[in-house]
Amino acid sequence: MTENSKIKIAVASGKGGTGKTMVSTNLFWTAQNAGLPVTLVDCDAEEPNVAEFITGEVTGSFAVTQNIPVINPERCVFCGKCFNYCNYNAIVYLPANQFIKVVEDLCHDCGACLVACKFGAITEKEKQLGTVKSMCLNSHAEIIEACADVGVYSPVPVIKKAIKDTSEKELSIFDSPPGISCPFIATVENADYVILVTEPTPFGLNDLKLSVETLQQLKKKFGVIVNRAGLGNREVYDWLKQNKIPLLLEIPFDREIARIYSEGKLLAEEKPAYQLQFKQLLNAIEKIVKR
Repeated sequence: MTENSKIKIAVASGKGGTGKTMVSTNLFWTAQNAGLPVTLVDCDAEEPNVAEFITGEVTGSFAVTQNIPVINPERCVFCGKCFNYCNYNAIVYLPANQFIKVVEDLCHDCGACLVACKFGAITEKEKQLGTVKSMCLNSHAEIIEACADVGVYSPVPVIKKAIKDTSEKELSIFDSPPGISCPFIATVENADYVILVTEPTPFGLNDLKLSVETLQQLKKKFGVIVNRAGLGNREVYDWLKQNKIPLLLEIPFDREIARIYSEGKLLAEEKPAYQLQFKQLLNAIEKIVKR
């Protein structure tokens, strides 16, 4: 990659267990080993595991919070305006019973209910959603980990804070949550390019199609890595060719690769040939993004 070219790459998958964390950690290690300023953000806030493979000195940690409205029934006149203003259906309102209550898990901290209430019946309390932790490997490489608290309804605010905390490194890599729901969207919407990791199985192809459809709607540039190549059939390859989707890399279904991964080691470090492939992949993505 060239100097002064800031690129954000998301590594994602339609389903869990395809190997996206393996790809993101090896890309990160390859970049930092080459001396490239790089940040890896673990956006899988419900189950972060990047630190199982790469870790460093913790340099900072902060809580991610949101404001939750608290309705005082003694001051409430049960006019229903806060209920009508809430676009997220986070307020239960039963005027006949003079009952009103906030469903905290549905609240998005938009503040509309406070604007609606003219009687001072609504105040706010702070609720912790998770934490964002920064780890430094060396002068040019860092890891940022998003971790949602147990029981938190949506990890999206934690993911957004982690990405926002990303320093202006030459390269940022986002290890995305699996699937195509809101946490996936919150991650890939910030990326210049998305690597989709799949496997050559019927389940892999089905979820790949859903991911591709979502990225096309978001108008994101993307390509595909096939992990465990040789495991299933050729349907994934046929579909990629038919839809003119670039195949970026194949990682074979190999016992030695499985051993390296299961021991928490990095493929690019253990097998230099893969380090070269990941470096070539980074260079190819830079050309696509800058095109």
